[in-house]
Amino acid sequence: MTDKLDRPDPTNTADEEIRTMLADLWQRHLPALRERLDILDCTAKEAMSGSLSESIREEAQSIAHKLAGNLGMFGHNLAGDIASQMEQILKAPTPQTLPELSPLAQSLRQELAPNL
Repeated sequence: MTDKLDRPDPTNTADEEIRTMLADLWQRHLPALRERLDILDCTAKEAMSGSLSESIREEAQSIAHKLAGNLGMFGHNLAGDIASQMEQILKAPTPQTLPELSPLAQSLRQELAPNL
């Protein structure tokens, strides 16, 4: 009779394979993520200066939307929440909400910094 401890746990093996795949996927998408963060930073600066164009706003909203959905998959739930807040501001910007983009962009970058 074999002891249960002698056999590998298929659940742990599957979990490890998923973690490895996600880590590889994260590494492959880092250049695009960095570029997206740069665009959000520039968007926040333009919003502060009052020169935010409609095309930049739409691009930034799309980026924030994608990040809000994708970051949680990688375990970055807080960063996903920050991106979601940015998306909501960019969806319906007002003079009162646009200044919030800059601190949110900084928070997003700080939250992801250890993994960039």
